[in-house]
Amino acid sequence: MSSPVKKRKTIKKPSLKKNKETPPLVLGPTPESTPNPSLPDDLLLSCFARASRLYYPTLSLVSKSFASLFASPELYKTRSSLGRTESCLYVCLSFHPDPTPRWFTLCRKPDRTMPLKKKPRGYALAKLPTPPSRSAHWSGLVTVGSDIYNIGGPIDEANEPSSSVSILDCRSNTWRDGPSMLVERDYPHANVIDGKIYVAGDSNSTSPDWMEVYYPKTQTWELVSSPAAEMRLLYDTISTSAGIEGKVHIFGSSNGLAYDTREGRWESADMEMDSEWVWYSYCVVENVIYVYNNEEFKWYDSTVRLWKVLKGLKGLPKFPRYTARLADFGGKMAVLWGRGVASSGYVDKIIWCAVIALERRSDQEIWGKVEWKEPVLKVPKSCSIDHALAATV
Repeated sequence: MSSPVKKRKTIKKPSLKKNKETPPLVLGPTPESTPNPSLPDDLLLSCFARASRLYYPTLSLVSKSFASLFASPELYKTRSSLGRTESCLYVCLSFHPDPTPRWFTLCRKPDRTMPLKKKPRGYALAKLPTPPSRSAHWSGLVTVGSDIYNIGGPIDEANEPSSSVSILDCRSNTWRDGPSMLVERDYPHANVIDGKIYVAGDSNSTSPDWMEVYYPKTQTWELVSSPAAEMRLLYDTISTSAGIEGKVHIFGSSNGLAYDTREGRWESADMEMDSEWVWYSYCVVENVIYVYNNEEFKWYDSTVRLWKVLKGLKGLPKFPRYTARLADFGGKMAVLWGRGVASSGYVDKIIWCAVIALERRSDQEIWGKVEWKEPVLKVPKSCSIDHALAATV
């Protein structure tokens, strides 16, 4: 007698059709899913430490326990021991007329409609789940390691100078108060050289308190000697500043100074440096100043001492310089800008981000290559990009 023939069950394949709606650029809650088997925290930490930090904002939405692990000091100790630290981009936005800034970080964009065989791609700005920080538009903002320092600046609507310091721990994404400056400053300029923070401004450049330095290791401030009277800034207004080759370069309305932090002395700055330097769209990458001005990128260093065009850039649109913010992104240059959305009647706009790899081919030439550019966040037209900077975590 022959054995009965078994009927083969038909298994329905999941539909790979994409949703017609465009996924939102802002990270939202994940849909409910079946729980995964419980794994020991130390095993999860070991796995998470090997993943790029770009995935953390998305993975932290899975559960409260995941979110807790991603903010734990043990995770970042493991990342450091494995040599997995990386540069992470942070962006401060203002939504006028609200004076409270909002902070975002660059992450991989979750795409729940993506075919299973394709690798995830795309970026977004994820809002930090932190309490609102104090005003940052006119503050001095710098990073040291995994910390972002928000230094001085006018206090809210009172527009009073401040000596306060707030520190954003980019590992746990939490704010804490830091040691106050010795001097209250209204519109300070801050720069980092050799792991120390130099802050200048909001007083006469010949006064003994025009500049001070902060030592993160000892968490102490110290005044820096002021320049001689014949070298002082005219009108005492700082327009731009940057730390290059161990010197803090400071420019006012018609002249400039440089403080040699290693020699402890002041000298006159090269005025060619100031000729094409705009205060709101520049950054320093490996001791080279990069600016975006007149719809092109240029660079300056202390060797060439001339502004040169960044060569090789292709694929970037033209955008107004006042909307652009540049940042050192782990030796590359991150560029952010806003563009109005015509379909909304320009009520909304899209914040775009591009990452540019930099290659020095000679003393006279630096080339740039756009690695990627994408829309990362949709915002009201009243929103402005205040700051962009990267921390190492």
